[in-house]
Amino acid sequence: MRALKPSCLALAITAVSQLAVAGQEQAKGFIEDSSLTLLNRNFYMNRDFHDGASNSQGINGSKPASERKGYREEWAHGAMLNFTSGFTQGTVGFGADAFAYGGVKLDSGRGRVGNGLLPISNNGSAEAEVPDAYGEIGGAVKLRASATELKYGEQRPTAPVFAMGDNRLLPEVATGFQLQSREFTDLFLEAGHFTAYNGRNSTNSDDTLLSSYGGVEADSYDFLGGSYKVNDNLSLMAYAGRAEEAWRQYFGSATYVLPLTDNQSLDFRLVAYKTSDEGEARAGEIDTTSWSARAGYAFGPHKLSFAYQKIDGDETFDFYGVDSIWLANSVQYAEFNRPNERSMQVRYDLNMAAFGLPGLTLMARYIKGDQIDFTKADPNGVYFRAGFDDEKRWERDLEAKYVIQSGAAKNLSFRLRQATYRASSFDAGADEVRLIIEYPLSIL
Repeated sequence: MRALKPSCLALAITAVSQLAVAGQEQAKGFIEDSSLTLLNRNFYMNRDFHDGASNSQGINGSKPASERKGYREEWAHGAMLNFTSGFTQGTVGFGADAFAYGGVKLDSGRGRVGNGLLPISNNGSAEAEVPDAYGEIGGAVKLRASATELKYGEQRPTAPVFAMGDNRLLPEVATGFQLQSREFTDLFLEAGHFTAYNGRNSTNSDDTLLSSYGGVEADSYDFLGGSYKVNDNLSLMAYAGRAEEAWRQYFGSATYVLPLTDNQSLDFRLVAYKTSDEGEARAGEIDTTSWSARAGYAFGPHKLSFAYQKIDGDETFDFYGVDSIWLANSVQYAEFNRPNERSMQVRYDLNMAAFGLPGLTLMARYIKGDQIDFTKADPNGVYFRAGFDDEKRWERDLEAKYVIQSGAAKNLSFRLRQATYRASSFDAGADEVRLIIEYPLSIL
């Protein structure tokens, strides 16, 4: 046995070295394998809260209805230049990524800002100030051995427990380390450690990490997890995340696709999060399981989907990073993630290519939530609200998107989204319209 252990270790080191060399033999070079893209995005958005008075931004709707009234309207144009280098040749390859993002205000005024589209001062009040133009630059350095890559700098992680969002003019960006590995077929692994981020309507790369609903500060965010493709039909994911001094969060999902005929299929997805307080418990005591189940039936150009979602716990399901919620009923306006909330969704999608209009897709959905109860949360935590139990709400979303299929304007897209949201006394109702025009260009 004493002779066997060194032999096995030497064999493993040799195998890893050979893998690294084999992977790096495919490296074309720092410049030779680089890319440079430019995305132009024109974004118009308005929200009408129907009950006049002041207009205060809050954090993703976290403020009570009495503090979030009024009308918000913003229109801006953004340009996102992204450079991605290749890797130098050799056993270990080196590279760098960089970005330059900029936005120009086209229309907005005092008392009408607060949609998260433009950077503002004074938290969206009537005295808010919005710059005519703004921008940010950043980047990251990276190295690769075999099929494993380590990166440090400003990045856009996409882990389900820590994912930077891109649902406004400019995307969120986080600062830290990220390790990703694709050493094994059908298996993807990653880990990350992040200490700051740049919000979607901020130009500061060292913003404090704050949760989306409670505004809970975390000193850092760490995650570990990955995905595994079992076969052509079944995929699994599992992650663990830690918001330092706030909570620990665990995620799991399973996606299954069942082909029926050439133009018919069923798909199913189960998603679950488990959140528990840790350290200083800055959000208060938390013990919440949040899960959703979705089923879809695709037939020709049509798709009909149903979803059920439940928050089993007395606290709001909260998260860091706008896209760090993979629950089925996280939709255009609301996430249906309040304490003890139960929600159901029905959705219909239509691809108009079958009717002679390629590039045009339509969508409609309706979500209804009830059993919301804030009164059982930790009274010393951020999610407790006295007097709000047995609350209800609903949302209806309509969307049309058209992508030009050929010619000089190929991939130019137009997306029109409308949402109607109504709630009982715990939240303000709203009507929302978004018009998004995007034109991607590949420069290198």
